[in-house]
Amino acid sequence: MTAPAFYRLRVPNPDGATSTAVSVRVDPQRPDPYPVYLAVGGGRRRMHLTPDEAWALWRCLSEAVASLGEPPEHIRIRVTPARR
Repeated sequence: MTAPAFYRLRVPNPDGATSTAVSVRVDPQRPDPYPVYLAVGGGRRRMHLTPDEAWALWRCLSEAVASLGEPPEHIRIRVTPARR
């Protein structure tokens, strides 16, 4: 049985206030069709996704964000899965 994997990255706030967390949980053993869970911020924006929806989101978001210019330094790190 594969345990859920959590991926997390913090986005620094330019005002020096608290950073925003972006978290994704992937749970291949989840019984419903939504094994991907996306959370942005402290519970404000959450979404359960099917694998196909997650891939579509990745594709659209990556193209859209790439049009904004070079990526910021805070995302140039390796994000590895954690158990929690």
